[in-house]
Amino acid sequence: MICQPVCLPTMRRHWLLVGACGWVLLILMFVSKFINFSFRTPGDYAGRSEIFVWTLSSVTTKLPSVVWPEKGASQPYILSSVSPSVVEPIDWHLVNEKRLEQLSTVCSNSSIWNLTHTTVRKFVLDRIFVCDKHKILFCQTPKVGNTQWKKVLIVLNGKFSKVEAIPENLVHDHERNGLPRLSSMTDTEIHQRLNSYFKFFIVRDPFERLISAFKDKFVKNPRFEPWYKHDIAPAIVRKYRRSHHDDSESVGLRFEDFVRYLGDKTGRQHLDRQFGDHIIHWLTYAELCAPCDISYNVVGHHETLELDAPYILKSAGIAGLVSYPSIPPGITRYNRTKVERYFSGISQRDIRRLYARYQGDFSLFDYPKPAFLLN
Repeated sequence: MICQPVCLPTMRRHWLLVGACGWVLLILMFVSKFINFSFRTPGDYAGRSEIFVWTLSSVTTKLPSVVWPEKGASQPYILSSVSPSVVEPIDWHLVNEKRLEQLSTVCSNSSIWNLTHTTVRKFVLDRIFVCDKHKILFCQTPKVGNTQWKKVLIVLNGKFSKVEAIPENLVHDHERNGLPRLSSMTDTEIHQRLNSYFKFFIVRDPFERLISAFKDKFVKNPRFEPWYKHDIAPAIVRKYRRSHHDDSESVGLRFEDFVRYLGDKTGRQHLDRQFGDHIIHWLTYAELCAPCDISYNVVGHHETLELDAPYILKSAGIAGLVSYPSIPPGITRYNRTKVERYFSGISQRDIRRLYARYQGDFSLFDYPKPAFLLN
């Protein structure tokens, strides 16, 4: 069939429309590069993961000190002081120095001395694992990704050749994992190591850490530690649940019961003695690692573990010997939505009491006061 002349304008309009659509698509693809997106990754540590991108429209907007680039980039960056259109990689050594300065400043604050200082006794030394071969001390702070750091030390001590080969059930078996504790050594050996070894530990937003401890021990309990649900939870429920109209045993521990127990300054001490070392999962960082009384070289943050992990390996002189297990981008970052959800319905009095207990941790490690919960 031969198209008549009347068809030609119609065909021309058709191709012009196709061409216009193509240009619109190209423009949208270009513009999308300058739009901020937020996404949440799955998993127990599903943290808030925001991508901040410098655009012309954000010149007049107050920007965060750390700018997280698009997925797959090697590290975040800061805006150049020379030109707002230039970005510079963060010197993580300076980040660590700033954290240590903050730690030193708060440690000297006499008004919260009782919340930040701990005697370096056997309980603290039990938390510190030793790698004599490479002169490293690692203080365990539960619910901040310690399992992976234990694997790193197990490899360094020669028990396994790589972290991927270590069985999960061996990592926390301290009779078989080849990780000696500092408490197992003589006083002379302890002092020598504290004074000369590379020392580090990891912290996390205190309230988000408590949520993780509650989920791990009283909800999921993946390592099958029955004493948390069968012994500790019922004891907390009996003392701190305000309403006993329901069957407390069948309902199980609620987060509000847990918060009430943790915020009871004097009443919880009897239960803590009864629970023994199981309470390490919600003790303060000051109680666990004595950061004001032991001079640590690095304080890593769970929220920036993607940057802290390689920095710690390099600073300890072991970067070429072992690698930290891969971290899904954004999975360790702070998740305010989750915190708000868990604390919704909990009384202001109970939240303030909880904050009073963990105020030292918030201050020592420069975590912002959760005003959205306290006001």
